[in-house]
Amino acid sequence: MTLHYQITVKERLEDSWSAWFDGLTITASPDGTTLLTGAVRDQTALYGLLAKLRDLGLTLLAVTPDLPAASQPAPNSLEL
Repeated sequence: MTLHYQITVKERLEDSWSAWFDGLTITASPDGTTLLTGAVRDQTALYGLLAKLRDLGLTLLAVTPDLPAASQPAPNSLEL
């Protein structure tokens, strides 16, 4: 099952790193941090991405599951 994640690092990365990070979208924030977002095929692939960040000496700030909009419950809805 493919999951979507948002990974935030303290340093700025150029868009050219996207292919090296398995096609994740790279977005530079005004505060100097970088957000990597996209589909990750499984937990092993996620750990591989985190290892790449570590190997580059980047500071990991957050790893957040990101549900696609279609699968998120509507506001004020009740999940059973």
